[in-house]
This record gives sequence, C-alpha cells and structure tokens, in this order.
Amino acid sequence: MSHSFNHKTAVMALITGLLIASTYAFSPAPAAVVHGEHENNLKVLPKDISHDELMQVMHSFEVALGLSCKDCHARSTSDTTKLDFMADTKLKKTALGMMKMVQEVDSAHFAVKGDFKENYLTSQFKVTCITCHNGHAKPINTVAIPIPDPKWEKKK
Repeated sequence: MSHSFNHKTAVMALITGLLIASTYAFSPAPAAVVHGEHENNLKVLPKDISHDELMQVMHSFEVALGLSCKDCHARSTSDTTKLDFMADTKLKKTALGMMKMVQEVDSAHFAVKGDFKENYLTSQFKVTCITCHNGHAKPINTVAIPIPDPKWEKKK
C-alpha cells in the first residue's frame, strides 16, 4: 500500500508541476503601452509622436526583425503582465543605435534629410531594418548573386 501511495504522490506532484509551468507558459501577453507613457523616454523618435504612429513604427520593427515587444522591452518588476518601456535593455539600446545608423546611411547616401519618424512612416528611407534583417533578429548574411545564363553571354 505504501508503494502505491508514493506512486500516486509522484503522479500528482508531476501533474501539479505541469499545471504551474503551463500557467507561466500561457500567461497573457504584456499590456500595450498606454498613450503618454512614452513621452519622456524616446531618444530617436520625437517626444510628441502620436500613439498610433509609435505603434506603426514599433510593429514595423517587429515584422522587419521577427521579434515581439517583449524581446526589446523588459517586463515590469511590479506587474509582470506589463512591460517597462522606460528600461533600457541590451536589444533596445541596439535598436536605438540601428535607428541612428539607418538615418545616417539614408542621409549620407540617398539625400534623405529630416525627421526619422516622418521619413520612416512615409517610406522615404531607401535603407531600413528589413533591408538587412529581412524578418530575422540577426541580419541575413546572404547575398543574391545572379548566375550568368550561357545563352545571354556574348559569343567571342
């Protein structure tokens, strides 16, 4: 009888552990930013950017990099269902540097001058995140090289 009790206890402990783990695995996504929360922490985007414009820029970064909000923004220490948009994580610092680089490249090589937000949202930039990242967190290090077609080569 003692043997079956230990077996039942072990099974119950395993089920309990799985339930606890699944609770964290399937916890709701962090709450979205509330209008006004970003006003004092923006470093490249203008502080007066509208909530809709900010979300448009952020969601385009998600697509270009294959990441989500929680990849660059830390969870709040006081409420883990929310994100701490003020915290400067390593990826967020990298993103800020990349935004500056995009602006510099487009300004220096494609004569795109002015505000990052305006240029980004109106597709004025010739080089953006997706140019190199193409939906991946790290830039894709492949270059498409055309293979010459023998029928198009000049006959000597």
